[in-house]
Amino acid sequence: MTSNDTAVLRVAGRPVGRYVTRPELPVRLSPRPYLHPVTTLSGTAVTELSPADHAHHLGVGVAVPDVEGFNFWGGRTYVRDQGPTELDNHGSQRHVAFQLRDPDGFVEELRWVSAAGELLRERRTVAATELTDQAWALDLTFSLTNVTKEPLSIGSPATNGRPGAAYGGFFWRARKEDAPPDVFTAGTEGETEAHGKRADWLALAGSGWTLVFAGATEQTRRDPWFVRTGEYPGVGSSLAHEERLPIPPGETVVRRVVTVVADGRLGRDAAAALVRKAVSP
Repeated sequence: MTSNDTAVLRVAGRPVGRYVTRPELPVRLSPRPYLHPVTTLSGTAVTELSPADHAHHLGVGVAVPDVEGFNFWGGRTYVRDQGPTELDNHGSQRHVAFQLRDPDGFVEELRWVSAAGELLRERRTVAATELTDQAWALDLTFSLTNVTKEPLSIGSPATNGRPGAAYGGFFWRARKEDAPPDVFTAGTEGETEAHGKRADWLALAGSGWTLVFAGATEQTRRDPWFVRTGEYPGVGSSLAHEERLPIPPGETVVRRVVTVVADGRLGRDAAAALVRKAVSP
């Protein structure tokens, strides 16, 4: 670990991820803590930060485009019957404190703050675990608690009228290369087949790396995957796929995603085996 503003994750003594808690970012990007760069054990970077195509994509983190109308994703807001619109509605995730800090992970408390005040309090747990000499796992759990006296709900462009755009929740902006990465699940192949579908795990395979994303709780596995490979490489889970997700006052929403970060291009059997190892109780 390093300063109060950053934490370095290590696996077998090797740095594999840098976590920035207080990034200096424009309000329009919905400032929030993020992991970048995240690397394989051999040092290949598998994240991007503020790429030219989407400046508000910040490595690995939690981002939601609509919390009771406030944008915690960054960029434009999708408005029903109007399309993507520049609005002055951006919120920020503010690091409060680390409850625990170790070389292989941390527990963090965050406040989700908007112009209306604090909406959500989050506890985020991140852990890095060695799986083999060529693969490790990033285990990320987030718990969002409604700290207001009124019901809140989480939405997405899909719930606001844009089909196929149910992003919001855990999100990983992957490394962009000359050719799009391959994407596959246990039973499907390709972006069209994987996007918006439920699957126990989903793999993204680039030129010399593979990421395998797995929902690690029953509730997380119910969320469909948001997948992009052609336009840009990114994978997330959808908190609000078909309808808004309500969070009553004092209630908490919890999700846990475990990501295998591997050197080389994994096949289906190898990806499934590593997921079993990473998610086993």
